Amino acid sequence: MSTRSLENTPEGGDAHAWASPITKENLGDRAYFALREALMGGQLKPGEKLRLRPMSKRFGISATPMREAFLRLVSLDALALDARGTAMVPELSREQLIEIRNIRLDLEGRAAAAAATCATDAQIDALEAMHAQLSRAFEAGDFAQAIDLNTQFHLSLCRAGGMPILLEIVENLWVRCGPLLSHLYDAGNPFHDIHPHLTVIEGLRARDPDVTRRAICHDIEHGGQGLLHHAKDSGGA
Repeated sequence: MSTRSLENTPEGGDAHAWASPITKENLGDRAYFALREALMGGQLKPGEKLRLRPMSKRFGISATPMREAFLRLVSLDALALDARGTAMVPELSREQLIEIRNIRLDLEGRAAAAAATCATDAQIDALEAMHAQLSRAFEAGDFAQAIDLNTQFHLSLCRAGGMPILLEIVENLWVRCGPLLSHLYDAGNPFHDIHPHLTVIEGLRARDPDVTRRAICHDIEHGGQGLLHHAKDSGGA
């Protein structure tokens, strides 16, 4: 049996004919990313059960890709399985929430400082419009929308920092802590003076990394302080 090296394959030949384009939509991916967005935006709450058949029906897919999506999120500790194998949103302990918050302070602070030097005017305008929409949603009592926009603001700021690996890590942190955000505005507006998002935008427009970093860190540390009351007692974790 004769063999030929790939280098000797004529241009336009079929040495890679097996690598044909994949055109069929991956249904498991679609469900996975939709669940990730819901977790990050606080649309799924701690302790909430996600039953396989009802969720499959809701997405309009079979049980197999739905189960695959669940298991991918379980591997990230974003979902857990109860004793009967039902997927559920885990409850973070106070210790876990504080650890995640401290990592976010470091990573999101770095991204904010980088964004101050490389964000485009269009990205800054988009962040300003996003916060204005968040404020309108809060004033209208649409807290679910305000929480989702808060998530978008933070992740968009990280994206503007131009560090895709850092962004991926931060997104995974938000997948884990996002469900607690359903309590973000339980005690009303956590800021009674200038909102840190506005200071972030000022720092970006001034191209000042220190101001931008401090503002987003203030938002993370003090804006989410009330969430500690809703975390699981560490003694039972």
